[in-house]
Amino acid sequence: MGSNIGANRIFTDAAVELGTQLAARNIGLVYGGGNVGLMGRMADAVLHQGGEVIGVIPGFMVDKELAHERASEMIITKSMHERKATMVEKSDAIIALPGGIGTLEELIEAYTWLQLRIIKHPIGILNTAGYYDPLIRMLDNMVENRFLKEIHRNRLVIDDDPAALLDQMKETSYSFEEKWHITES
Repeated sequence: MGSNIGANRIFTDAAVELGTQLAARNIGLVYGGGNVGLMGRMADAVLHQGGEVIGVIPGFMVDKELAHERASEMIITKSMHERKATMVEKSDAIIALPGGIGTLEELIEAYTWLQLRIIKHPIGILNTAGYYDPLIRMLDNMVENRFLKEIHRNRLVIDDDPAALLDQMKETSYSFEEKWHITES
């Protein structure tokens, strides 16, 4: 999930719906700690429903006044690398919402960690308005050309509906507990 809201209101609506669904299911949010873009909207939705929000943000972003002031807890890190590692450590699942290059980088790094068995987190992609269709086609092309095993390709849970995505992720064979990490840039 990104630090921007995107070109279409549907992205914001999906982020708010996912945040609402997380709170309704008593699933806490671990995210990048920002007060802007989709990440800020989603955190607001979780908080509005009385849910727990743990922000993880590097100090230089706090200095730019980008930290969410109402988060249940805010962890300040020294670097982006430490931020990503802390978010994964404090979460049990990962969901990527539409976002920019930072979101893509975090998603692919987590996906690599899953393939290498460094983590066991379910990884979901909220494919709002087909945003991730080009990436999905690329992954399928990797399988077709034998650069990615089909078993690894199939470990990603992909849906365009927040509730359906959460339902599918809950049924994965990986650990599924209370706090989730939503990738953002």
